[in-house]
Amino acid sequence: MNITVIGSTGRIGQHVLAEGLRRGHRLTAFTRRPAELRDTSGLAAVVTGDGQDPNALRSAITGADAVIATVGSTGRKGPHPTAGVARALTSTMIELGVRRLAIISAYPIVGTKPWLPMALLRRALADAYADVSKMERIVSGSDLDWNILRLNRLTDKPASGRLRMSTEPFDKPSAHSRADAASALLDAVEGRTTRKTAINLAGALPNTHP
Repeated sequence: MNITVIGSTGRIGQHVLAEGLRRGHRLTAFTRRPAELRDTSGLAAVVTGDGQDPNALRSAITGADAVIATVGSTGRKGPHPTAGVARALTSTMIELGVRRLAIISAYPIVGTKPWLPMALLRRALADAYADVSKMERIVSGSDLDWNILRLNRLTDKPASGRLRMSTEPFDKPSAHSRADAASALLDAVEGRTTRKTAINLAGALPNTHP
């Protein structure tokens, strides 16, 4: 597949590039900071631009079969670009006839357990989560074949292949690796996930299987 990766210099984006190349995909990296790409030798193209700029997005997405977006809101003070990127991205994809989108979100916007940690997170990161919630409304209201993957606490451990995935909140959410999140994003655009679905991710619990 020809896949454009938005936010490709982030820690999840770098895993998407590495795993996508391993799977044999033809990848275009879209980023504001191309110098931060670890290795460009296997990439079909590197496009520099801002994810809220339709003209830059058009250059990166033309000819793609699918798009993976790993842009997130950052901390209390921002920046919070997620909704703006979603707005520009969905309209550009529709214009170009590229229908398949997998995009990351944040599990705490729907998680309720454990109650106190989730409540504290939502309070501390209210602006970031408001931005992410708006992004979800933009994506789910579009005519694209989308998947929203809501990530839990992230680690830098190797991929385990043991993600829990559910459309319902977890009783016991747990951390998972960025590498596993990247694999789930690729699985989604490869058609292994029901389309037009928001999916919650969590790591496997001890002595359990996904």
